[in-house]
Amino acid sequence: MTEQYSYGEIAKMIDHSLLNPALTTQELDAGCKLARQYEVASVCILPYYLARCAELLRGSGVHPSATIGFPHGANTTAVKIAEIQQALKDGGTELDAVINIGKARSGDWDYVGREINTLTKATHGGRAKIKVIFENAYLDDAAKIRLCDICGEIGVDWVKTSTGFATTGATVADVKLMRGHSPSHVQVKAAGGVRTLDALLEFRAAGATRVGSSSTAQILEECRKRLGLGASETLAAK
Repeated sequence: MTEQYSYGEIAKMIDHSLLNPALTTQELDAGCKLARQYEVASVCILPYYLARCAELLRGSGVHPSATIGFPHGANTTAVKIAEIQQALKDGGTELDAVINIGKARSGDWDYVGREINTLTKATHGGRAKIKVIFENAYLDDAAKIRLCDICGEIGVDWVKTSTGFATTGATVADVKLMRGHSPSHVQVKAAGGVRTLDALLEFRAAGATRVGSSSTAQILEECRKRLGLGASETLAAK
């Protein structure tokens, strides 16, 4: 049986990723405008450009978001908190924070839990939502499950597979594992290598409610094509 979906459902699964450090200001502006035109869930942008992103997205229903401790998660907790405070000041409403990967690999769960709890409280205190990035490429399944337990107890908004900057990105197996070990109030985001509509639909079927992708236009134009909607004005204008 063919899965049923609407354009809006698919568009609101996508966090349009603008995290390549080589992107120019013109490219970042264009990416924000593209995300607004396609009516995606959010733009996840480099922290220094978040205020401009929020300005470009104002009134659109597309959330401005940025990364915290990205991409290695190795900043001190105090630095991550400072990043959160700046992001909230700049208009961020969703924040993607990387765990301390080395501490997780070392089994220092007290440290990991304290940090995630501190970052979550700071984010929720600013009436924003937090996505906690595990960076699964470096973790075994036992560590991923332990992280799901910790995040569930703390009450994060999403658990997220990857930054997209590690040796591997999202896998269906990881999304299924994370969904299976997270409480219902914690959503799952897949990121890293999500470049096609079919990939997005596979992650959706596995339990992801969001995906991070820089291939937004390609994915959503294919979605429109399959739904018989024709090309969007965004594509036609190019």
